[in-house]
Amino acid sequence: MELGIILVYDITDEKSFENIQNWMKSIKENASAGVERLLLGNKCDMEAKRKVQKEQADKLAREHGIRFFETSAKSSMNVDEAFSSLARDILLKSGSRKSGNGNMPPSTNLKTCDKKNTKCSLG
Repeated sequence: MELGIILVYDITDEKSFENIQNWMKSIKENASAGVERLLLGNKCDMEAKRKVQKEQADKLAREHGIRFFETSAKSSMNVDEAFSSLARDILLKSGSRKSGNGNMPPSTNLKTCDKKNTKCSLG
């Protein structure tokens, strides 16, 4: 069974972002090798109170080889896209292990993210 972990920080709280490094270390030490991870910066609807810049999170995500999204649970901005992205990555990995290739299983049809129609950032 393939698993996914979503690491969430609050863009208005720098301490929550700093804690992501601790969670990354804990995942590396305790989770199954190759578990899919996703970094989410939440509360992107509160731009005026932003403490964590998108570039900081994008850099961290690239260093760890994971996807990054900024979301708003309040307005639902990018929430579906983030979960669909993680599900897609898990299914791709699962399909490639079972069949030996990177194709998705035939019955899988996940919506792709339209980055043009979002206000908050997608990484």
